[in-house]
Amino acid sequence: MNDWPEGWSDNNRGSGYGRGGASAQPESARVMRQVRRGPAAPPQGAGVPPQPSYVDGHGYGGDGGGDYTNARNTGYDSGYSTGQVYGGGSDGPGGHDAGAPRPAPDWRRRIKWTAISVATVLVVTTVGTYFWADSKLNREVDLSKVIDRPEAGEGTNFLIVGSDSREGMSAEEKKALHTGSAEGKRTDSMMILHTGSNGDTLISLPRDSDVEIPSFVGSESGKRYEGTGRHTKLNAAYATDGPELLVRTIEFNTGLRIDHYVEIGFAGFANIVDAVGGVEIDIPQDIKDTKSGADLKKGKQTLNGEESLAFVRTRYALAGSDLDRTKNQQKFLAALANQVATPGTVLNPFKLYPTMSAGLDTLIVDKDMGLYDLGSMFFAMKGVNGGDGKSMNMPISGSTGGNLVWDKAKVKQLVSQLKNDEKVTVSGD
Repeated sequence: MNDWPEGWSDNNRGSGYGRGGASAQPESARVMRQVRRGPAAPPQGAGVPPQPSYVDGHGYGGDGGGDYTNARNTGYDSGYSTGQVYGGGSDGPGGHDAGAPRPAPDWRRRIKWTAISVATVLVVTTVGTYFWADSKLNREVDLSKVIDRPEAGEGTNFLIVGSDSREGMSAEEKKALHTGSAEGKRTDSMMILHTGSNGDTLISLPRDSDVEIPSFVGSESGKRYEGTGRHTKLNAAYATDGPELLVRTIEFNTGLRIDHYVEIGFAGFANIVDAVGGVEIDIPQDIKDTKSGADLKKGKQTLNGEESLAFVRTRYALAGSDLDRTKNQQKFLAALANQVATPGTVLNPFKLYPTMSAGLDTLIVDKDMGLYDLGSMFFAMKGVNGGDGKSMNMPISGSTGGNLVWDKAKVKQLVSQLKNDEKVTVSGD
């Protein structure tokens, strides 16, 4: 018996839904035919009763079940009786078990990308630091102005000059560092550092060394000044026409070509020492000098900037005067280079950058000097301090008129060994 109004059949009953169909069932009791999308999920839990099929509007599955009764008898499963519609299934979104453990992290991939990120940061920082430091070098000395230069030999020769420049210092700083207030600048110390394959050699040139001032071209005027054979102290060459004439005078009196020039003043020296946290050094004797301000006890100790400057400037309290002072200067500069090159400074940005800034702001170098050259110089000085090289004074044979006279035979042998990059066997006082 057809339960639908006249003219309707089971095959077209759905077309009247929502169009005024005459079914006695209330609108809310009708259920749309569901599309079966796959095998029904198995019942979940033993205690869940099957849900009634609302076929006759009363939930009792009467004779008027029509297609729903037939579907139930033929095995059609609407899904209502399984709890599937209400999320009772065990599968989560995407068909994965919500309770399954998460896959283990790919540590190789994470380590790889972490390493790449760290390496990138290091490269960028290193390159940035290089260009920053390179831009701070004061390349003021033009060695191309030096005339009649000797031929270059093997290895590299640095002329390291400590000047008594007080430029940029306040009155309080001059008083604290016992520098006085003299105008201009003079050389307070001069050293030749030779770096090569047979060990590094650090040679002090006493400021009172007796030298001949040769012909030269003025660094500022460009005018040529002919030599007259006049002899004077070495530091007078610097006072006459600056670094270029000092290099010219040293090359003329030794025959050794100077490749690079490095100069630092009083304030810069003290600032570098303070930036690295002081320099440890073993002082050979008690030193008290009112002129330099030194008041130091014998033994191993760490000197700050002020104490360090007083130590390297002291000569009146030393038996050998300027010769003993040059030895102290060599010893201290090697210790300073050793301190700067330690991992505690190089790997610590809170020490490295202040140290570099303090040094680079006050260093004066030649126009061809690069950071690589500067680094080579410091590491060579560290090597000398560690016993990998030799430190000495220029050989002296005597004095005349208060000037120290070089031993010409020994100087000639020394220069020959340096030019050929041979192991230095010559000794100095």
